[in-house]
Amino acid sequence: MQYSVLATDYDGTLATEGAVDSATLTALERYRHRGGRLLLVTGRQLDELLEVFPHGHLFAGIVAENGGVFYQPAQGITRRLAEPLPPVLIDTLKARGVGPISQGQIVVATWEPHGETVEHTVRELALAATVIRNKKAVMVLPQGVNKASGLAVALADLGVEPAQVVGVGDAENDRSLLESSGLGVAVGNAVPELKALADRVMTGDRGAGVQELIAWLLTQA
Repeated sequence: MQYSVLATDYDGTLATEGAVDSATLTALERYRHRGGRLLLVTGRQLDELLEVFPHGHLFAGIVAENGGVFYQPAQGITRRLAEPLPPVLIDTLKARGVGPISQGQIVVATWEPHGETVEHTVRELALAATVIRNKKAVMVLPQGVNKASGLAVALADLGVEPAQVVGVGDAENDRSLLESSGLGVAVGNAVPELKALADRVMTGDRGAGVQELIAWLLTQA
């Protein structure tokens, strides 16, 4: 195949309301059967992802926490790809009424309407951190950590060049994933910003769009 790796977002891309349907799983298996390898590149925390998605074994690697964590399902090995943010961030956010707050191994996350407060707090504390939006989600990650940086680690593990990768997503935080892939793809329900920069836009939404993409990829052999 021209593209030997498919790197896909989870929520809003593979999954609908947190679940992946059987037709999409079948399409992923078909891609693997033809020699392709799969990477999952998600903003979700790893433990949470594995609870709702029991098919992690289909993937050669899982980049979680928007690039902060790399998990190798076959080996059961998890690597942190950055140092966690200092506790003062969460303490200050809580004092300013931000909540709920979710803390992963690396990411600190909350929801709108707290985005402006989070950005102000990061600036005020002079943290080497970046605030990343994902629709209504607001994530804080160490500077330089995003889906592109996590993908680079996963590709180095596989010994694959970015030109061989198709990256597919639906939201603002998928921008770096698409830009760092040989072919950037947006599913039909993607935000306009992502569709504008994508090399291809699928007509199908979420899993149906991924199925459509895989069917096209298998014709490019």
